[in-house]
Amino acid sequence: MSRQDTAAAGDVPARVAVIGTGVIGNGWIVRALAAGCDVVAFDPAPGAEATTRAFLERVWDSVATMGLADTADPSRLRFAASASEAVEKADLVQENVPERLEIKHRVLAELDAHAPEGVVIGSSTSGIKPSELQSACTRDPGRVIVAHPFNPVYLLPLVELVGGEHTAPVVTERARAQYAALGMRPLVVRREIEGHVADRLMEALWREALHLVNDGVATTEEIDAAVVYGAGLRWSLMGTFLTFHLAGGEGGMRHMLHQFGPALKLPWTKLEAPELTDELIEKVADGCEHQAAGRSVAELETRRDEFLTELLALTRKYWPEAEGLEGRI
Repeated sequence: MSRQDTAAAGDVPARVAVIGTGVIGNGWIVRALAAGCDVVAFDPAPGAEATTRAFLERVWDSVATMGLADTADPSRLRFAASASEAVEKADLVQENVPERLEIKHRVLAELDAHAPEGVVIGSSTSGIKPSELQSACTRDPGRVIVAHPFNPVYLLPLVELVGGEHTAPVVTERARAQYAALGMRPLVVRREIEGHVADRLMEALWREALHLVNDGVATTEEIDAAVVYGAGLRWSLMGTFLTFHLAGGEGGMRHMLHQFGPALKLPWTKLEAPELTDELIEKVADGCEHQAAGRSVAELETRRDEFLTELLALTRKYWPEAEGLEGRI
């Protein structure tokens, strides 16, 4: 059976190549290992392999709580001496290098030149459009797509898939099947746009939050509390639109828009980002350090992972039909 047929059947890719092993790259490594894949990684940074293996040991229990494939084994990870070696026998390639187009171009061109024919190359970019990524590739640019996940990748299932101007529908479908086989929830974006979908939504909230801190309306802790104990609890189950659908009572969204729609014209929000002055940076940083209360990032990550594991289980319990939805935007 060919690689393409295997992916179309929804089989887990036998070997996943991960290029770049920062926070996101390491998350992909854990995700693929948990799905029972062999993983070959490459990162030129000194100490990259030791950092990844320490990270893997630290988070494996959280992943095990979510469930592991019968063949899942951390020992199935190895590091290659080069990017070309890492991808030479891959069934799926995931690129996670810094968010600078010149670096992406150089690395993706190398991956495209050496990855086996027909193998999808996904980029974890959070903002660059796939057509821009493809422009440096000469062998098969259409297989280079955006495959944007969310941190922590090993727990959060959403991955935004975006094809570029050279991408045929069969490539997007192949990618959708492969990422779904890794336990991801693929969201195929209808057309490319900077920032894709989820980050554009988060960016709008982030900009408004910075204004509220900058204007002295609320602290970082108070703003986070407003999300955690208010909208965030509803969003984690129903998202934005269904939450507002319920706000309309028996009339649903139609009634809500007729009743509250005029308020959208009120100048409540400031969508332009405030100037990032030294004063604002200090306010935000001091606020976050106060919230952390002396806990290290590793301690906070462990708390987050335990919470997300339980929250995801609750979401599946109360919204089981969402598991089968084929989201397309």
